[in-house]
Amino acid sequence: MKKIVFATNNAHKLAEVRALAGSDFQILSLEDIGCHDDIPETASTLEGNALIKARWVRERYGLDCFADDTGLMVDALDGEPGVYSARYAGNGHDSEANMSLLLENLKGHADRNAHFSTVIALCMGEEERIFEGRVDGQIAEVRSGSNGFGYDPIFIPDETGVSFADMKADDKNRISHRGRAVRKLFSFLNLK
Repeated sequence: MKKIVFATNNAHKLAEVRALAGSDFQILSLEDIGCHDDIPETASTLEGNALIKARWVRERYGLDCFADDTGLMVDALDGEPGVYSARYAGNGHDSEANMSLLLENLKGHADRNAHFSTVIALCMGEEERIFEGRVDGQIAEVRSGSNGFGYDPIFIPDETGVSFADMKADDKNRISHRGRAVRKLFSFLNLK
């Protein structure tokens, strides 16, 4: 079994990725490797932030690593919250506050088009690779569902007509932005 670090301590993301990894890979979290660093996310792009995190672990811990950054881009808000999705309502990473602010900012907008993008950066030995996943959809007017995390209760993928939070984890992973990026990552890793 191949071991690789996923530069996160987000239990929801970790569970999603481990479910997609199958039995060929052991996915280690930052906690698993004893990394308690507050890794900065100072880039202005998803790709930049993912690279910062993956390089941090590779350079400081000497381990092969991948990291992701995800953003929700809302057309009517000129791509906001984008790279600031997790901190949209402040630095507290408060999903409820983020959703409330987004819904407030969308009041009066007929255009509810949006998309989620995930960028995964892989640092393996001296090699760096980028993998991307995207899902298009709409921002709902009200929250729905109790599964998932983040903006899941207000994001409705075009393929389903129901929010991510209304979907079972396996169904969400099948079409989600992170699921699509992670499958590309593991397809690449399986060739190594």
